[in-house]
Amino acid sequence: MGEEKEPRFELLAPYQTYLKEQSKKFKKDLSKVQNWKYIEEDDCFICPNNRKVVFKYYQKRKNASGYIQDLKVYECEDCTDCPLKNGCTKAKGNRRVYWNTIYEEMKAKAKAALGDEQKAALYAKRKVDVESVFGNIKGNLRFTRFLLRGLHKVRTEFGIVAMAHNILKRAANSQTNFKNKETERMEKLIVFSIRSVFMDFLDKPMIF
Repeated sequence: MGEEKEPRFELLAPYQTYLKEQSKKFKKDLSKVQNWKYIEEDDCFICPNNRKVVFKYYQKRKNASGYIQDLKVYECEDCTDCPLKNGCTKAKGNRRVYWNTIYEEMKAKAKAALGDEQKAALYAKRKVDVESVFGNIKGNLRFTRFLLRGLHKVRTEFGIVAMAHNILKRAANSQTNFKNKETERMEKLIVFSIRSVFMDFLDKPMIF
């Protein structure tokens, strides 16, 4: 990770906690390390009570998805008699910080990209032009997983689904005011019919 010599593309997508971190509540939360000052030359944070939270050691930890994370562990020099401790940590001893350097670097890049006005405009346009299409395919057409394996087969399968989406969109434009349970049934039937043509590609039975 880190700095790429020749980036192939720039990701314009918010990370899981992006919107939460933009809220006033998050920015005023004294327990959030993201709100603390960081001193690079000393590799330490300065807590809200103006005490140093220094680097101690590296640690590997497996997350809920089974992925091994490389963390840097920091610890406050002394939390004794700190009037802010109850709002900062539930630990009996000093406050510890588990910092995922790679993840935080990626978050910083995503945050910077989304903070740029021109790039933010592109992201907003994508939400209108693209997200509604995926929403329809996943929600209305019930296409929530690929049944094939391998990049070539997956491209073929999604191409079929995209074709079905476009056919249905064209039909809907011609019959804007005609929408009932029968048309919903026909939508699903069209997708099923088109995908059934490619049954030879399937690795397992079709599940709906």
